[in-house]
Amino acid sequence: MSKRPRFAALALLLTVLTGLLIGCGGSAKETAKPAAEAPKAEAKKPIKVGAVFILSGGNSGYGIAQRAGVELARDEINKAGGINGAQLEVIFEDSQGNKDLAINAFRKLIDKDEVTALIGPTLSTEMFGAGPVAQQSAIPALGISNTVNGITDIGNYIFRNSLPEAAILPYTVKQAIAKYSLKKVAVMWASNDDFSNGGYTIFKQELAKNNIAITTEASFNVKDTEFGAQLTKVLATNPDGIVLSALYQEAALVMVQARKMGYKGPFIGGNGFNSPALLEVAKEAADGAIVGSPWFPGRDDPKAKKFVADFTAKTGKAPDQFAAQAFDGMYLMATAIKNANSTNRDKVRDALAAIKNLEGVTGKFSFDANRNPDMAPTILIIKGGAYTELK
Repeated sequence: MSKRPRFAALALLLTVLTGLLIGCGGSAKETAKPAAEAPKAEAKKPIKVGAVFILSGGNSGYGIAQRAGVELARDEINKAGGINGAQLEVIFEDSQGNKDLAINAFRKLIDKDEVTALIGPTLSTEMFGAGPVAQQSAIPALGISNTVNGITDIGNYIFRNSLPEAAILPYTVKQAIAKYSLKKVAVMWASNDDFSNGGYTIFKQELAKNNIAITTEASFNVKDTEFGAQLTKVLATNPDGIVLSALYQEAALVMVQARKMGYKGPFIGGNGFNSPALLEVAKEAADGAIVGSPWFPGRDDPKAKKFVADFTAKTGKAPDQFAAQAFDGMYLMATAIKNANSTNRDKVRDALAAIKNLEGVTGKFSFDANRNPDMAPTILIIKGGAYTELK
């Protein structure tokens, strides 16, 4: 073979190799390649907390307000960066005010959803059923509206930021006596409800301590709608006031029917009175009623004022006690998880118990040795369809 054909073949080979390099993104002239990007840090998994409230049916006014309070706190926490960099996820379950449904909701949240902690359920009756499930599973559960004596006796994983009736009703009775110069009262209560029964017992004790005579007693059941027979018996004794231990649904109807029968005196109640839903049904019939509460929407505090403004903007309604305690409850649990720097349930329980002087919208908050709230109540009177502080 001559040199010329060999040279031509070599030139052709170089041309082909150059084309291949260009087609692969290279060039005949070697260029520096950019350094590989560092791998991005993996996002932290959301921290899951379960919440069980009455979201439908009778007394859902309590639970709907609680859900809105928890959601507002959750959104604030996540907007501020979450809990140690992880977003907070709240899984809501509807108990419908039914103890068995509350038990099932706790089991689902613990076993299926594998939440770090629990908030709720709404009613004390529900907590007496569901609380032992949390205790047996060694998961912290925070009651935000459970006021009956014995709630935290369920076990060392059960907490509440709701003031027990035993801590509020003595103040309520004394203020009512001073306001209305009470000498004798009638007592009415729902006998098939743990909350109402608990309030009934404490009311009787406090009336006796203050030498107030009980003219008569009359019981009814939750979900009753007619109270004519009980009120006929009560009003025949001409009491200075009616002590009424009941949830808002029945309490509002008792007030309306008593006014229609000519009763003009005051009603003195427990935590069941603390819902705008009572005012929506009872309207002017509730005027003059006295109730103790850890929450007052007119509280002169920047944190409380911001909460009222934000909650009202979110829901179109001012927050009630149940919304405020739910908001604070979510912050209490988030603070415990943050301080524990862990989702380990035992560590979160210990961190929750250790909280002292946390400033919430309901005031400065600590747990006592029995995991009950250590704070003072405010006594309210209903005037013109609104709760106002009784001074």
